[in-house]
Amino acid sequence: MSKMMIVLHVVGSVFIVGPMAILPMSAMRGLRAGNASQLATHAKSTYLLSLLSLVVAVFGFGVMGMDRPDLTFTTPWILASLSLYAVALLLNLVLVVPAMRRASAQLEVSSSSSSANSQGLNHGYAAIAAGSGVVSLLLVAVVALMVWQP
Repeated sequence: MSKMMIVLHVVGSVFIVGPMAILPMSAMRGLRAGNASQLATHAKSTYLLSLLSLVVAVFGFGVMGMDRPDLTFTTPWILASLSLYAVALLLNLVLVVPAMRRASAQLEVSSSSSSANSQGLNHGYAAIAAGSGVVSLLLVAVVALMVWQP
């Protein structure tokens, strides 16, 4: 059963957490193109995947309990991984997704004017780019800790 939990944790990491980190970067392409519907879809998908990433954490707890009973939440690399993941999740939910939604709404409202693209870029691009970049770096650090287990 512990091998199954490891498989679920790794598969969830690849197919849920990976897209959670990459979708905002794809959304920036839609923002540059002035495509409000693409940006809104990416915001919705990023939000859903961010929430689903909690399932990956639960599978990780299962791995910890079944495969490695010597590990606890106070094991330094586990605690660091959880902290970094929590910050990444909060950044996505509090900064990145709302910025994507605002930019999409701004593009939708001003889609008829020629300044729509630059207005959307001014208000959302930096927040999406910076936030998603930090989220990606935090998730890379989590993966490094999971593999290295210092």
